[in-house]
Amino acid sequence: MTPATTGATPVEIARAFVAARLAARSLPAFPGAIPASLAEAYAIQDIAVGLYPDDIAGWKVGRVPPELQGRLGEERIGGPSFRKALRLPLRGETVRLPVIAGGFAAVEAEFVYRLASDAPVGKTDWSVAEALAITAALHIGVEFAGSPLKTINDLGSTVVAADFGNNAALIVGPEIPDWRDRADASLLCETFIDGVSVGAGAAASVPGGPAPALAFLLGHCAARGLPLKAGMYVTTGAATGIHEITAGQTARISFGEFGEILCTAEIARPSPR
Repeated sequence: MTPATTGATPVEIARAFVAARLAARSLPAFPGAIPASLAEAYAIQDIAVGLYPDDIAGWKVGRVPPELQGRLGEERIGGPSFRKALRLPLRGETVRLPVIAGGFAAVEAEFVYRLASDAPVGKTDWSVAEALAITAALHIGVEFAGSPLKTINDLGSTVVAADFGNNAALIVGPEIPDWRDRADASLLCETFIDGVSVGAGAAASVPGGPAPALAFLLGHCAARGLPLKAGMYVTTGAATGIHEITAGQTARISFGEFGEILCTAEIARPSPR
């Protein structure tokens, strides 16, 4: 199958993405017909999750661009983050980010929830209060967005959803003390690439704030038969923007009094099967 084969089945598309990720090899185009709906995209994602040789440690939430929300019927999308790509750095430690040559890579400042207990099986409708009631902590963090497909974001939300939500790794930093009592606007962050500021924001920069993103994901995953489990992490959206990064560059994501996360990008190597 060539990437231009529009007649590719969902299984073939999922296999192409998983194989490319494991081989650290870019894809020149989406390996089939672009999914017309999020349901089609998640069908591909579900197959890819089953093919990928790792367990899910958490999930990311991303935004559907406003111009696509009416057609797709959603404001947000979800994607898995795998255990081998979970990073819990010590203070001052630099996290290495594996960038697929010719693919997409970016860092995103995120606020990350950690669940205290399993979500009830079959509960697909969640209020913010219910979501926060099963939450143990809010952490500073970084989503390392990454895909073998360079144009993943340009091709739209169904393509993003099909390839694990354009997620490559989750970096979880320190817990924010007294987070339940803090206003979203007081949780500040700023992203630097090679020492230059490329974006600043706060938890309030995520449309609706982080908590509605968590409530969405709880319902979304339950509806797919993947209810969240205790200890899982949920990233809630890019608070300073999506900042592309290439091998050899460094990133520093500052959360003020709550700490910072340091990263360096390097060329990805094939993963052991």
